[in-house]
Amino acid sequence: MRAMVLNRPQTPLQLVERETPAPGAGQVLIEIEACAVCRTDLHVVDGDLTEPKLPLVPGHEIVGRVAALGAGVEGMTIGERVGVPWLGHACGACPYCESARENLCDAPGFTGYTIDGGFATHTVADAAFAFPMPDFADPVAAAPLLCAGLIGWRTLKFAGDDAQTLGIYGFGAAAHIIAQVAIHQGRKIFAFTREGDKPAQDFALRLGAHWSGSSQEVPPERLDAALIFAPVGDLVPKALAQVKKGGRVVCGGIHMSDIPSFPYRLLWEERQILSVANLTRADAEEFLALAPKAGVTTETTTYPLQKANEALADLREGRLQGAAVLVP
Repeated sequence: MRAMVLNRPQTPLQLVERETPAPGAGQVLIEIEACAVCRTDLHVVDGDLTEPKLPLVPGHEIVGRVAALGAGVEGMTIGERVGVPWLGHACGACPYCESARENLCDAPGFTGYTIDGGFATHTVADAAFAFPMPDFADPVAAAPLLCAGLIGWRTLKFAGDDAQTLGIYGFGAAAHIIAQVAIHQGRKIFAFTREGDKPAQDFALRLGAHWSGSSQEVPPERLDAALIFAPVGDLVPKALAQVKKGGRVVCGGIHMSDIPSFPYRLLWEERQILSVANLTRADAEEFLALAPKAGVTTETTTYPLQKANEALADLREGRLQGAAVLVP
């Protein structure tokens, strides 16, 4: 197999040849068809997330075909298309797992962080955390759903069913997916981008946003909730200033720069700030069933596996609309 490997944070990934691993008990070997590149991968490579296993194969938005079954795996067949997300394992025994909050597991495994991931031709995954994807014919289009879509979905759920006017800060991979779901649900979307990023603003409008502008601007209506996907702490008080009384600001990223101090009046009147951590298998099952019904399409730019560093650089510099996807 071939893999792009991180040997040390803040250094380029290296293309290496390895023996193709055999799946252990409860695992599956997956021949990878596509792996999307997530901002979390940037945080791993750039050293913002400080506890990766090293050397590491990044990547946690994996779509591929089951190539081999480990002992005890049932309900999967060779050749079946599956998806593998960020949460690659949960202990099943801690208080969080036992209370349907496996996303907060005390002993988790994270694909592309503590478990080798999808910037490769093959990977081994826990079969219990690999999801059948029979309704997705195009692996490239499906790959961004495995994190941008799933985390976006959990973030949208945290906004509440009663949030009809939604602000989305940072209109990248997660935003462009979840905006389509929210519009399908009948909600009104207000898209906020970096100042001067007219391509992203036009992209949001093409997808059906009611309004788009920079995060420095005031939208034409007050918001019931705001979803923040950009890893910029300065956006939290900006979003609080735009939500109605009782509104919510939901931070959907795994890493964010420090949130600056702000006057209490922005939080007063029962406004809330929430964070989203990881995902549960229930989130994945819900979203992967909903996405085809909502007509979700993904905007993707493909790169060959050996161009993973180029894909990461384009994401880092904001040169992409939608998602970058590696194809072995």
